[in-house]
Amino acid sequence: MGNAKLLLLCAAFCFSAAVQASEPQAAEHDAVFKDFRFASGETMPELRIHYRTYGEPRRGADGKVNNAVLILHGTGGSGAQFIRPEFSGELFGAGQLLDASRYFLVLPDGIGHGNSSKPSDGLRARFPHYGYRDMVEAQYRLLTETLEVNHLRLVMGTSMGGMQTWMWGEQHPAFMDALMPLASVPTQISGRNRVWRRIIIDAIRNDPAWQGGNYSSQPPSLRTAEQMLFLMSSNPLLRQQQMPDLAQADQALDSAVATAMKSADANDTLYFMDASRDYDPGPLLEKIQAPLIAVNSADDLINPPEIGILERDVKRVPGARMVMVKLSGATRGHGTHTVAAVWKPWLRELLASPQRN
Repeated sequence: MGNAKLLLLCAAFCFSAAVQASEPQAAEHDAVFKDFRFASGETMPELRIHYRTYGEPRRGADGKVNNAVLILHGTGGSGAQFIRPEFSGELFGAGQLLDASRYFLVLPDGIGHGNSSKPSDGLRARFPHYGYRDMVEAQYRLLTETLEVNHLRLVMGTSMGGMQTWMWGEQHPAFMDALMPLASVPTQISGRNRVWRRIIIDAIRNDPAWQGGNYSSQPPSLRTAEQMLFLMSSNPLLRQQQMPDLAQADQALDSAVATAMKSADANDTLYFMDASRDYDPGPLLEKIQAPLIAVNSADDLINPPEIGILERDVKRVPGARMVMVKLSGATRGHGTHTVAAVWKPWLRELLASPQRN
Protein backbone atom coordinates (compact mmCIF):
# COMPACT_ATOMS: atom_id res chain seq x y z
CA MET A 1 0.00 0.00 0.00
CA GLY A 2 1.35 3.41 -0.97
CA ASN A 3 2.04 6.25 1.43
CA ALA A 4 -0.84 8.27 0.00
CA LYS A 5 -3.33 5.50 0.75
CA LEU A 6 -1.91 5.06 4.22
CA LEU A 7 -2.29 8.77 4.89
CA LEU A 8 -5.88 8.72 3.63
CA LEU A 9 -6.75 5.73 5.81
CA CYS A 10 -5.14 7.35 8.84
CA ALA A 11 -7.00 10.58 8.22
CA ALA A 12 -10.31 8.73 7.87
CA PHE A 13 -9.69 6.74 11.05
CA CYS A 14 -8.66 9.83 13.01
CA PHE A 15 -11.72 11.73 11.79
CA SER A 16 -14.03 8.86 12.78
CA ALA A 17 -12.41 8.60 16.21
CA ALA A 18 -12.72 12.34 16.72
CA VAL A 19 -16.42 12.28 15.80
CA GLN A 20 -17.06 9.40 18.22
CA ALA A 21 -15.12 11.16 20.97
CA SER A 22 -17.16 14.34 20.47
CA GLU A 23 -20.49 12.55 20.83
CA PRO A 24 -22.02 12.66 24.32
CA GLN A 25 -21.83 9.37 26.18
CA ALA A 26 -24.75 7.83 28.05
CA ALA A 27 -24.62 6.73 31.68
CA GLU A 28 -26.42 3.39 32.17
CA HIS A 29 -28.07 2.25 35.39
CA ASP A 30 -30.79 -0.01 36.77
CA ALA A 31 -33.66 1.00 39.01
CA VAL A 32 -35.25 -1.77 41.09
CA PHE A 33 -38.81 -1.43 42.40
CA LYS A 34 -39.79 -3.76 45.21
CA ASP A 35 -43.13 -5.59 45.13
CA PHE A 36 -44.23 -3.93 41.90
CA ARG A 37 -47.96 -4.42 41.37
CA PHE A 38 -49.23 -4.70 37.81
CA ALA A 39 -52.68 -3.59 36.63
CA SER A 40 -53.58 -7.28 36.29
CA GLY A 41 -53.12 -7.72 40.04
CA GLU A 42 -49.94 -9.76 39.54
CA THR A 43 -46.83 -8.71 41.42
CA MET A 44 -43.06 -9.06 41.15
CA PRO A 45 -40.78 -9.01 44.20
CA GLU A 46 -38.31 -6.92 42.16
CA LEU A 47 -38.92 -5.17 38.87
CA ARG A 48 -35.76 -3.93 37.16
CA ILE A 49 -35.90 -0.95 34.82
CA HIS A 50 -32.74 -0.27 32.86
CA TYR A 51 -32.19 3.27 31.68
CA ARG A 52 -29.70 5.58 30.01
CA THR A 53 -29.19 9.24 30.79
CA TYR A 54 -27.33 12.10 29.17
CA GLY A 55 -26.55 15.34 30.96
CA GLU A 56 -27.64 16.46 34.41
CA PRO A 57 -30.97 17.68 35.80
CA ARG A 58 -31.29 21.36 36.60
CA ARG A 59 -33.81 23.01 38.89
CA GLY A 60 -35.37 26.43 38.76
CA ALA A 61 -35.98 28.74 41.69
CA ASP A 62 -39.29 26.94 42.28
CA GLY A 63 -37.51 23.61 42.79
CA LYS A 64 -38.84 22.08 39.58
CA VAL A 65 -36.53 20.30 37.18
CA ASN A 66 -36.71 22.36 34.01
CA ASN A 67 -34.53 20.51 31.50
CA ALA A 68 -35.57 16.83 31.62
CA VAL A 69 -36.66 15.05 28.44
CA LEU A 70 -38.18 11.55 28.46
CA ILE A 71 -37.64 9.60 25.24
CA LEU A 72 -39.63 6.36 24.82
CA HIS A 73 -38.84 3.53 22.39
CA GLY A 74 -41.00 1.31 20.21
CA THR A 75 -42.27 -2.26 20.44
CA GLY A 76 -39.42 -4.74 20.75
CA GLY A 77 -36.82 -2.00 20.99
CA SER A 78 -34.95 -0.32 23.83
CA GLY A 79 -33.39 2.99 24.70
CA ALA A 80 -30.37 1.83 22.72
CA GLN A 81 -32.32 2.21 19.47
CA PHE A 82 -31.91 5.99 19.71
CA ILE A 83 -28.13 5.89 19.88
CA ARG A 84 -27.52 6.07 16.16
CA PRO A 85 -26.46 8.77 13.69
CA GLU A 86 -29.97 9.49 12.44
CA PHE A 87 -31.32 10.15 15.96
CA SER A 88 -28.77 10.94 18.67
CA GLY A 89 -26.34 12.12 15.99
CA GLU A 90 -28.94 14.66 14.84
CA LEU A 91 -30.18 15.74 18.26
CA PHE A 92 -27.86 15.18 21.24
CA GLY A 93 -24.64 16.89 20.16
CA ALA A 94 -23.34 20.36 20.99
CA GLY A 95 -25.65 23.05 19.65
CA GLN A 96 -28.30 20.56 18.55
CA LEU A 97 -31.94 20.63 19.63
CA LEU A 98 -31.51 18.22 22.54
CA ASP A 99 -27.93 19.19 23.35
CA ALA A 100 -26.91 16.86 26.19
CA SER A 101 -24.97 19.69 27.87
CA ARG A 102 -28.26 21.60 28.26
CA TYR A 103 -30.85 18.86 28.71
CA PHE A 104 -31.19 15.87 31.02
CA LEU A 105 -32.18 13.10 28.61
CA VAL A 106 -33.74 9.93 30.02
CA LEU A 107 -34.05 6.84 27.80
CA PRO A 108 -35.60 3.91 29.69
CA ASP A 109 -35.97 0.32 28.50
CA GLY A 110 -39.66 -0.50 28.91
CA ILE A 111 -40.87 -3.46 30.94
CA GLY A 112 -40.19 -6.61 28.92
CA HIS A 113 -37.61 -4.87 26.71
CA GLY A 114 -33.87 -4.40 26.50
CA ASN A 115 -32.13 -4.88 29.83
CA SER A 116 -35.25 -4.35 31.92
CA SER A 117 -37.05 -7.31 33.52
CA LYS A 118 -38.54 -9.58 30.86
CA PRO A 119 -39.86 -13.14 30.49
CA SER A 120 -36.60 -14.55 29.11
CA ASP A 121 -34.83 -13.64 32.35
CA GLY A 122 -36.21 -16.89 33.79
CA LEU A 123 -39.91 -16.56 34.59
CA ARG A 124 -40.91 -17.30 30.98
CA ALA A 125 -44.72 -17.51 30.72
CA ARG A 126 -45.02 -16.98 34.49
CA PHE A 127 -43.89 -13.37 33.98
CA PRO A 128 -46.70 -10.92 34.86
CA HIS A 129 -48.81 -9.93 31.86
CA TYR A 130 -47.88 -6.28 31.62
CA GLY A 131 -49.59 -3.63 29.53
CA TYR A 132 -48.84 -0.08 28.50
CA ARG A 133 -50.30 1.27 31.75
CA ASP A 134 -47.74 -0.73 33.71
CA MET A 135 -44.97 0.56 31.47
CA VAL A 136 -45.98 4.20 31.98
CA GLU A 137 -46.27 3.64 35.74
CA ALA A 138 -42.72 2.23 35.84
CA GLN A 139 -41.46 5.19 33.82
CA TYR A 140 -43.14 7.62 36.23
CA ARG A 141 -41.63 5.89 39.24
CA LEU A 142 -38.20 5.86 37.60
CA LEU A 143 -38.38 9.64 37.16
CA THR A 144 -39.94 10.60 40.48
CA GLU A 145 -38.47 8.02 42.86
CA THR A 146 -35.09 7.13 41.38
CA LEU A 147 -34.06 10.27 39.47
CA GLU A 148 -36.06 12.75 41.59
CA VAL A 149 -37.39 14.46 38.48
CA ASN A 150 -40.60 16.31 39.30
CA HIS A 151 -41.21 17.91 35.90
CA LEU A 152 -40.42 17.23 32.26
CA ARG A 153 -39.60 19.74 29.57
CA LEU A 154 -40.74 17.23 26.96
CA VAL A 155 -42.11 13.71 26.55
CA MET A 156 -41.51 12.18 23.14
CA GLY A 157 -41.70 8.64 21.85
CA THR A 158 -41.71 6.49 18.74
CA SER A 159 -44.40 3.92 17.83
CA MET A 160 -45.20 2.22 21.16
CA GLY A 161 -43.36 5.11 22.81
CA GLY A 162 -45.53 7.51 20.83
CA MET A 163 -48.64 5.77 22.13
CA GLN A 164 -47.28 6.03 25.65
CA THR A 165 -46.64 9.74 25.07
CA TRP A 166 -50.40 10.22 24.60
CA MET A 167 -50.94 8.29 27.85
CA TRP A 168 -48.41 10.47 29.70
CA GLY A 169 -50.35 13.56 28.62
CA GLU A 170 -53.57 12.12 30.01
CA GLN A 171 -52.33 10.48 33.19
CA HIS A 172 -49.94 13.27 34.27
CA PRO A 173 -51.27 16.37 32.47
CA ALA A 174 -49.35 18.92 34.57
CA PHE A 175 -46.05 17.03 34.59
CA MET A 176 -44.65 18.17 31.23
CA ASP A 177 -44.26 21.29 29.11
CA ALA A 178 -44.75 19.60 25.74
CA LEU A 179 -45.57 16.29 24.04
CA MET A 180 -44.37 14.81 20.75
CA PRO A 181 -45.85 11.43 19.83
CA LEU A 182 -44.29 9.98 16.67
CA ALA A 183 -45.78 7.22 14.47
CA SER A 184 -48.91 6.61 16.54
CA VAL A 185 -52.63 7.28 16.72
CA PRO A 186 -54.59 8.04 19.91
CA THR A 187 -57.06 5.18 19.79
CA GLN A 188 -57.12 1.53 20.81
CA ILE A 189 -55.34 -0.99 18.58
CA SER A 190 -57.81 -1.95 15.85
CA GLY A 191 -58.16 -2.70 12.14
CA ARG A 192 -55.09 -3.97 10.32
CA ASN A 193 -52.89 -2.82 13.20
CA ARG A 194 -54.60 -5.35 15.48
CA VAL A 195 -54.59 -8.07 12.80
CA TRP A 196 -50.83 -8.19 12.24
CA ARG A 197 -50.24 -8.24 15.99
CA ARG A 198 -52.73 -11.09 16.41
CA ILE A 199 -50.97 -13.06 13.67
CA ILE A 200 -47.76 -12.94 15.70
CA ILE A 201 -49.48 -13.67 19.01
CA ASP A 202 -51.46 -16.60 17.61
CA ALA A 203 -48.49 -18.02 15.71
CA ILE A 204 -46.52 -18.31 18.95
CA ARG A 205 -49.34 -19.42 21.25
CA ASN A 206 -50.56 -22.08 18.81
CA ASP A 207 -47.11 -23.44 18.03
CA PRO A 208 -46.71 -26.90 19.68
CA ALA A 209 -42.99 -26.18 20.01
CA TRP A 210 -43.77 -23.18 22.23
CA GLN A 211 -44.79 -25.68 24.95
CA GLY A 212 -46.71 -23.14 26.95
CA GLY A 213 -43.61 -20.98 27.15
CA ASN A 214 -41.33 -23.74 28.44
CA TYR A 215 -39.39 -24.45 25.24
CA SER A 216 -35.74 -25.48 25.31
CA SER A 217 -35.03 -23.95 21.90
CA GLN A 218 -36.77 -21.12 20.08
CA PRO A 219 -39.99 -22.34 18.41
CA PRO A 220 -40.39 -21.99 14.60
CA SER A 221 -43.17 -19.45 15.15
CA LEU A 222 -40.57 -16.90 16.24
CA ARG A 223 -39.32 -16.83 12.65
CA THR A 224 -42.87 -16.07 11.50
CA ALA A 225 -43.02 -13.23 14.01
CA GLU A 226 -39.75 -11.74 12.76
CA GLN A 227 -40.92 -12.00 9.15
CA MET A 228 -44.09 -10.09 10.03
CA LEU A 229 -42.11 -7.41 11.86
CA PHE A 230 -39.87 -7.02 8.80
CA LEU A 231 -42.94 -6.70 6.54
CA MET A 232 -44.52 -3.91 8.58
CA SER A 233 -41.43 -1.68 8.69
CA SER A 234 -40.00 0.62 5.97
CA ASN A 235 -42.06 1.50 2.87
CA PRO A 236 -42.84 -0.18 -0.48
CA LEU A 237 -40.74 2.22 -2.56
CA LEU A 238 -37.60 1.69 -0.51
CA ARG A 239 -38.17 -2.06 -0.30
CA GLN A 240 -38.50 -2.25 -4.09
CA GLN A 241 -35.29 -0.31 -4.54
CA GLN A 242 -33.49 -2.58 -2.08
CA MET A 243 -35.02 -5.81 -3.42
CA PRO A 244 -35.67 -5.36 -7.16
CA ASP A 245 -36.02 -9.05 -8.01
CA LEU A 246 -37.17 -12.30 -6.40
CA ALA A 247 -33.72 -13.53 -5.38
CA GLN A 248 -32.77 -10.24 -3.71
CA ALA A 249 -36.12 -10.07 -1.90
CA ASP A 250 -35.65 -13.56 -0.49
CA GLN A 251 -32.05 -12.84 0.46
CA ALA A 252 -32.95 -9.57 2.23
CA LEU A 253 -35.78 -11.18 4.18
CA ASP A 254 -33.70 -14.19 5.18
CA SER A 255 -30.79 -12.01 6.23
CA ALA A 256 -32.94 -9.67 8.32
CA VAL A 257 -34.71 -12.55 10.04
CA ALA A 258 -31.46 -14.45 10.69
CA THR A 259 -29.97 -11.37 12.35
CA ALA A 260 -33.07 -10.82 14.49
CA MET A 261 -33.20 -14.47 15.54
CA LYS A 262 -29.76 -14.20 17.16
CA SER A 263 -31.19 -12.20 20.05
CA ALA A 264 -35.00 -12.62 19.84
CA ASP A 265 -37.02 -14.72 22.26
CA ALA A 266 -40.52 -16.08 21.66
CA ASN A 267 -41.88 -15.31 25.14
CA ASP A 268 -40.48 -11.78 25.07
CA THR A 269 -42.01 -11.26 21.62
CA LEU A 270 -45.39 -12.69 22.64
CA TYR A 271 -45.52 -10.47 25.71
CA PHE A 272 -44.53 -7.20 24.04
CA MET A 273 -46.92 -7.77 21.14
CA ASP A 274 -49.76 -8.48 23.58
CA ALA A 275 -48.95 -5.50 25.82
CA SER A 276 -50.85 -3.09 23.56
CA ARG A 277 -54.18 -4.69 24.53
CA ASP A 278 -54.86 -2.03 27.20
CA TYR A 279 -53.98 0.97 25.04
CA ASP A 280 -57.01 3.24 24.62
CA PRO A 281 -56.37 6.95 25.18
CA GLY A 282 -59.45 8.02 23.20
CA PRO A 283 -61.90 8.61 26.07
CA LEU A 284 -59.56 10.98 27.96
CA LEU A 285 -57.95 13.07 25.22
CA GLU A 286 -59.48 16.30 26.51
CA LYS A 287 -57.44 15.91 29.71
CA ILE A 288 -54.20 16.66 27.86
CA GLN A 289 -53.00 20.15 28.72
CA ALA A 290 -49.48 20.44 27.31
CA PRO A 291 -48.75 21.66 23.77
CA LEU A 292 -48.69 18.61 21.50
CA ILE A 293 -47.50 18.01 17.95
CA ALA A 294 -48.17 14.51 16.64
CA VAL A 295 -46.01 13.45 13.68
CA ASN A 296 -46.87 10.57 11.36
CA SER A 297 -45.62 9.74 7.88
CA ALA A 298 -47.74 9.11 4.81
CA ASP A 299 -45.87 5.88 3.99
CA ASP A 300 -46.50 4.25 7.40
CA LEU A 301 -48.03 0.80 6.88
CA ILE A 302 -48.98 0.51 10.56
CA ASN A 303 -50.70 3.93 10.79
CA PRO A 304 -51.65 4.75 7.18
CA PRO A 305 -52.98 8.28 6.61
CA GLU A 306 -56.16 7.13 4.86
CA ILE A 307 -57.70 5.84 8.11
CA GLY A 308 -58.02 9.47 9.23
CA ILE A 309 -57.86 8.69 12.96
CA LEU A 310 -55.11 11.14 13.85
CA GLU A 311 -56.76 13.99 11.92
CA ARG A 312 -60.04 13.32 13.70
CA ASP A 313 -58.85 12.81 17.25
CA VAL A 314 -56.13 15.45 17.51
CA LYS A 315 -58.90 18.06 17.30
CA ARG A 316 -60.08 16.96 20.73
CA VAL A 317 -56.79 17.96 22.34
CA PRO A 318 -56.72 21.68 23.17
CA GLY A 319 -54.08 23.47 21.10
CA ALA A 320 -52.70 20.27 19.58
CA ARG A 321 -51.96 19.68 15.93
CA MET A 322 -50.74 16.95 13.65
CA VAL A 323 -48.14 16.73 10.90
CA MET A 324 -48.29 14.14 8.12
CA VAL A 325 -44.84 13.87 6.55
CA LYS A 326 -45.01 13.19 2.83
CA LEU A 327 -43.28 10.22 1.20
CA SER A 328 -39.76 11.17 0.12
CA GLY A 329 -36.33 9.72 -0.28
CA ALA A 330 -35.73 10.47 3.41
CA THR A 331 -38.80 8.68 4.82
CA ARG A 332 -38.68 5.05 5.95
CA GLY A 333 -42.31 4.07 6.43
CA HIS A 334 -43.06 3.41 10.08
CA GLY A 335 -39.33 3.72 10.77
CA THR A 336 -39.42 7.41 9.83
CA HIS A 337 -39.98 8.00 13.54
CA THR A 338 -36.25 7.51 14.17
CA VAL A 339 -35.05 9.70 11.27
CA ALA A 340 -34.84 12.98 13.17
CA ALA A 341 -33.82 15.10 10.18
CA VAL A 342 -37.33 14.61 8.77
CA TRP A 343 -39.25 15.98 11.76
CA LYS A 344 -36.76 18.23 13.57
CA PRO A 345 -38.56 21.47 12.58
CA TRP A 346 -41.58 20.50 14.70
CA LEU A 347 -39.40 19.46 17.61
CA ARG A 348 -37.79 22.89 17.42
CA GLU A 349 -41.24 24.47 17.52
CA LEU A 350 -42.22 22.50 20.62
CA LEU A 351 -39.00 23.36 22.45
CA ALA A 352 -39.67 27.03 21.73
CA SER A 353 -42.98 26.81 23.59
CA PRO A 354 -42.90 28.33 27.08
CA GLN A 355 -42.41 26.26 30.19
CA ARG A 356 -45.56 25.58 32.16
CA ASN A 357 -45.90 26.30 35.87
